Amino acid sequence: MTQNTVAAPDAPVLDREETISRDELEALQLSRLQHTVAYAYDRVPLYKRKFDDAGIHPSDLRELSDLGKFPFTTKEDLRQEYPFGMFAVPQNEVARVHASSGTTGRPTVVGYTKNDLANWAGLVARSLRASGVRPGMKVHNAYGYGLFTGGLGAHAGAEALGCTVIPMSGGQTERQIQLIQDFKPDAILATPTYLLTIADAMAHMGVDPASTSLKYAVLGAEPWTEEMRHELETTMNIKACDIYGLSEVMGPGVAGEAVETQDGCHIWEDHFRPEIIDAFNPVVGTDAVLPDGEPGELVFTSLTKEALPIIRYRTKDLTRLLPGTARPAHRRMGRITGRSDDMIILRGVNLFPSQIEEIALRIPELSPHFQLELTRPEGKRMDSMTVRIERRETVTVEQSATAARALQEQIKIHVGSSCTVDVVEPGSLERSNGKLRRVYDLRPKR
Repeated sequence: MTQNTVAAPDAPVLDREETISRDELEALQLSRLQHTVAYAYDRVPLYKRKFDDAGIHPSDLRELSDLGKFPFTTKEDLRQEYPFGMFAVPQNEVARVHASSGTTGRPTVVGYTKNDLANWAGLVARSLRASGVRPGMKVHNAYGYGLFTGGLGAHAGAEALGCTVIPMSGGQTERQIQLIQDFKPDAILATPTYLLTIADAMAHMGVDPASTSLKYAVLGAEPWTEEMRHELETTMNIKACDIYGLSEVMGPGVAGEAVETQDGCHIWEDHFRPEIIDAFNPVVGTDAVLPDGEPGELVFTSLTKEALPIIRYRTKDLTRLLPGTARPAHRRMGRITGRSDDMIILRGVNLFPSQIEEIALRIPELSPHFQLELTRPEGKRMDSMTVRIERRETVTVEQSATAARALQEQIKIHVGSSCTVDVVEPGSLERSNGKLRRVYDLRPKR
């Protein structure tokens, strides 16, 4: 945990479900899980087909471990049911729809009843409160508004907490900085790479990023490392906490990190049942579920959703489940190390962009701004990776060469693969306006 001069917030008043025992929580989970599985079976044709094909019935769920007998739900299932085939309520009960970008195929569409929206706002409020935000604070929301769940989800949660929301949305970085200076918000909501973009732009404008009114940042929508947390907290003199969610499960607020411990997001298990499965060899059955502490793919089942109940949704996020700390009954997620579909296989070695970020930020001469370029040189059978990374402003070209060699060596040691490192001028790489693209795959399509 990074130490800085931001004072700890006053102790908040917690929801009852944040303070119950693990036994009470699991009893609540089982009751809600049995209802949700039967509800989905009766109301969503996809689930009736999947359960029947697997030879499983909602009445077979007698204890929490029985959930592992039920089939998974995937993004492809939601795409096949596009647009509204996954909804469990009639259209006149759907108060709002959100959707993914659809850049890699049909978008996934999710719906919410009024009760779903109230629960969602309450869980985002719980997450923000855990991360240090308090009623009466001004909150600058730099998540994108629209079909993406981040902007409106975070907005509603901050309002439910009793905050004053500044609905800036993403982009227009100079305008963001102007409003931060003029409106003096206490907290900011953004992706970590976009907050880094804001901090860099402040410095280039002659504004000290550590001099603003901001005290707390609640950051999500992309994986980030402890090294990135240290970078942001040191640069901006803030406390930075993680928030987790995905639209298919709800949106932001599925889990939130406590500012007093900063040791991973507590999953709000009164509304979601998490599992970890083997990321690369999932098999339907109880043996597919890994014990707490083992790394694998995160799977979620909703416990209270009405419009779109989701059963054993494979998130493709790679993490592990850990005991609760600040909220003892609610298990924590380890940091997301990557997504199974974002994994780079380079000459037989598996690696993720977050690994490069973690290594690079341990080298003082290098900045957090980097890209990975994958190529296959003509006439070669083996792929190559080039890490393009900016040097820091005060670093000379000669120092850059030493830093490049150090990064190359550390990647070889810790990842196990050789690469080329190209240290480039400050400000020369693309900046984030929301989610940042790290990987450029230029290899010939097979």
